[in-house]
Amino acid sequence: MPRMIYDYTKNVLERVSFDPKLFVKELRKAIKVLLPYEIEMLKRWLDYFTKQKPELKPCLTIID
Repeated sequence: MPRMIYDYTKNVLERVSFDPKLFVKELRKAIKVLLPYEIEMLKRWLDYFTKQKPELKPCLTIID
């Protein structure tokens, strides 16, 4: 079940990536529900994902 939440989180973040404010809001929600190892996986994925969308890089400060 937790893997489904992680995949859902990535899907949501991809969909809201057009708006940095919404992206941060969804990222905060994700941090609350994901397990610690899933947060680490999400950090790696976000590093990859934000290379294509540099305007989202500042949003990642909340996850560090």
